[in-house]
Amino acid sequence: MPPRENPTARQARLGAELRKLRVAAGRTARETAAMLGTDQGKISHIESGRIGVSEERIRKLADFYGCVDEALLEALCAIAREHRGQFWWDEYRGTLASQYLAVAELEHHATALRTLQTVTVPGLLQTEDYARALFRGGLPEPTEEEIDVRVAHRMRRKAVLERENPPPFSAFLHEAALHMRFGGRKVARRQLETLMEAADMPQVTVRVIPFTNEDFYEVTQPMLYVHGVVPQLDTVLVDGPTGGGLLGADDQLAHYRIFFGRATTRSLDPEESRQLIHHIARTL
Repeated sequence: MPPRENPTARQARLGAELRKLRVAAGRTARETAAMLGTDQGKISHIESGRIGVSEERIRKLADFYGCVDEALLEALCAIAREHRGQFWWDEYRGTLASQYLAVAELEHHATALRTLQTVTVPGLLQTEDYARALFRGGLPEPTEEEIDVRVAHRMRRKAVLERENPPPFSAFLHEAALHMRFGGRKVARRQLETLMEAADMPQVTVRVIPFTNEDFYEVTQPMLYVHGVVPQLDTVLVDGPTGGGLLGADDQLAHYRIFFGRATTRSLDPEESRQLIHHIARTL
């Protein structure tokens, strides 16, 4: 089977974690290939997520690397058991860019989600009209058909918060996001009303970083912190005008854990946030 051209976010992460284990053990790709009875190129493809790896080989590699973290190994084996076509977002493969599929995949497998948004409401809490207005303003300018597909995909992502035992979702919004009138006054007002309705869900927490904040400065880049089944598989997705990037290095994760801890202490509490959202909605 030829190597995958575009591994999924979790396939790539499986390979990256196997590489981390190898490097930590001081083993070379050549030594690992010899142990498995294969060539060094195949090890490279495994560690890049471009070819799959069986559970048996994962455990054989773990033994070779001296890894005895059973929780991590079971999590990696669970990824290895996944296959394309298994999940709803696979329907959009080849139609949407990989970044759209990655966020749906990460949300689905998360044990908890934390996001910070600077000028927009988080995708999981958006109304259809609001999402449509955002996509319509994208560059390069999408066709109406492309917008329809993106909106449909975004609306389907909401199922993660509606399923049995949904992951806790903490949304931090800068106050600027509440004043933006994407789609016009009517759309913006309905979006704020929907945001308040979502905040009543037991699994959702909405906190606002107000304009009066004097201590919290790193609010210029939208980001999503995805908690995995084990801390080693946590992932941060940072967004930008040319697409998103996935971060999973230990030092990067440690940085963003501190970041969201500060966001919690330096934002309004949920009730104060709700009052501010209500006040702004009334002024639209």
